[in-house]
Amino acid sequence: MPPLVMCDVAAPALMLTYGTGRLGCHFSGDGDWGIVNTLAKPSWFPFPDWMWSYNYPHNVIGEGVPIAGCVGKHCYELIPPVFPTPLYEAIACILLFFVLWKLRTRIVTPGILFFVYLLFTGVERLAIEQIRVNTKYHIFGKAITQAELIAVACIIVSIVGITLLRRKNSGSS
Repeated sequence: MPPLVMCDVAAPALMLTYGTGRLGCHFSGDGDWGIVNTLAKPSWFPFPDWMWSYNYPHNVIGEGVPIAGCVGKHCYELIPPVFPTPLYEAIACILLFFVLWKLRTRIVTPGILFFVYLLFTGVERLAIEQIRVNTKYHIFGKAITQAELIAVACIIVSIVGITLLRRKNSGSS
């Protein structure tokens, strides 16, 4: 099977596995959370309070303050609470899986579905990094995270890839 076809075959599964993996990050409280969020839940946000601001009780990295009366290894919670970014990423990526799944029958040029996956991944990650805790590096006077650099690279590669494949496909017709 040609490599570009294999990439297309893998694209929806990659998105789904990333989304489900982020659920594991959320439920374990592995430190992959967002910035402090003490803002009142806005009226436009129809979901439960814990989806807006979460304290990750019993997180696996022992971050935060001790939980009163808790005995054992995982007895800490975050005070103040944070944006539950792994949950946001899980929802976004699982929804994007369904978009890719639908597109797989409509895109006929091998490789384009994979580059669309890269574009979705890059945009999703660039967006979530705005409210996520990560080490910032100072590059050319800008504070940027490693994930933002990778996201921008994914976006650029996807645009170049789609453009080249479309040109090649239209030139061979």
